[in-house]
Amino acid sequence: MGIVALIIIGAAAGFLATRIMNIEADIPTTMLIGIVGALVGGLVLRALLAMMGALAGFVGAVLGALVVIWVWQTYLKR
Repeated sequence: MGIVALIIIGAAAGFLATRIMNIEADIPTTMLIGIVGALVGGLVLRALLAMMGALAGFVGAVLGALVVIWVWQTYLKR
C-alpha cells in the first residue's frame, strides 16, 4: 500500500476518528487529521504487523487519527 492509498484511507479514518472522539471539525480539518493519523499510525502499525496487510493500515490510520485528535485537544487547542 502506497502513500496515496494511506491518504485516501486517512480521509475515511479522520471521519471515523472525529465521530468516535465527538469532535466537530470542518471537512479539511477532518481530512488532515485522518491523513496525518494514517501516515503516522499506518506506517508504524504496518511495520509492526506486516502480515495483516491492508487491515493493519486502516486500523493504524484510525488509531493514529485518534492520537492526533488527543494531542490536538490536550496540547494545541487552548
